[in-house]
Amino acid sequence: MKSNSFAMKEWHLEHSEKVIVRFVKGLSSDATAFERRNHKRYGSITQCVKQLDYDMKHGVDKGEVMDVLKKVKMLKKYAELRSDPEAVQRLTSLEELLSGTKKIEAELLWHNYAYRPKST
Repeated sequence: MKSNSFAMKEWHLEHSEKVIVRFVKGLSSDATAFERRNHKRYGSITQCVKQLDYDMKHGVDKGEVMDVLKKVKMLKKYAELRSDPEAVQRLTSLEELLSGTKKIEAELLWHNYAYRPKST
């Protein structure tokens, strides 16, 4: 018999996959007014990261979330998503945000901000 915490972790892992796919898929062209309103409210990258943080707070590791991102990039069942260039762009921006590569690149370019000319 599975323990309750293990079952909850599985649920949160599945939820994180659904959140990522929903964000990457974006809004369909024939969306209803209700879907457009909900997408405007909940479809941003910030809301996606908030939901993923919630899942990570409940037992999902950051590595597992990154594995889900890799799964979306590689599996055949998500090939339709990868054919849309806007979806690929959303996927890479989410991956960069979660992995922190932009932050690391900014820290490596510290010399751009280190020597500012004094204003007189």
